[in-house]
Amino acid sequence: MRTIALLFVTMAIASASAAQEIPKAETQIAAAVQAAPADRRAEAAVLGYDAALAIVTLRKGTNDLVCLADDPRDEQFSVACYHKDLEPFMARGRALAAEGLEGMARQEKRWKEIEAGTLPMPREPRMLYVLGGSGFDQAAGTVSDPFLRWVIYVPFATGESTGLPTDGAGGGPWLMFPGTAGAHIMITPPREDK
Repeated sequence: MRTIALLFVTMAIASASAAQEIPKAETQIAAAVQAAPADRRAEAAVLGYDAALAIVTLRKGTNDLVCLADDPRDEQFSVACYHKDLEPFMARGRALAAEGLEGMARQEKRWKEIEAGTLPMPREPRMLYVLGGSGFDQAAGTVSDPFLRWVIYVPFATGESTGLPTDGAGGGPWLMFPGTAGAHIMITPPREDK
């Protein structure tokens, strides 16, 4: 009986500890908007995590950007902001990941849904900003070791239609997944050596 009681106490402490690791909404918002251009941060919508680790709206937006807070379950710091027209595509990706579908299987599932007309995807270019780093300093409002990448979704674009290379060799912008519903231009600046 004593062992069972100790087990319940341990589980309660572990649950309380896990709940404390989820940053407050204000912190999640401050960190998430760091991926957006500075002049677009204050009006961006922000999605983040509640105590049950469900994605919820932390702040409604008044411009065209949606920012996604860092996943507290992942040790790597990563936030993103993207055009609101990409939200159905992004939400579907999160739903498929929750179902256990990863990698190319998840990508191809979404592409097939776009082609079938069951998943909305804008045909014109739409922007995604991805900011990684080693953490977020709440007091300073800054990301440690920040690394920003830019992604421009251009569904069904090809190397020929854009004039871009279709591999990342040599640096510079390039077209990833050419010819697919998920085609996008990757712009990844070189990282400084430390």
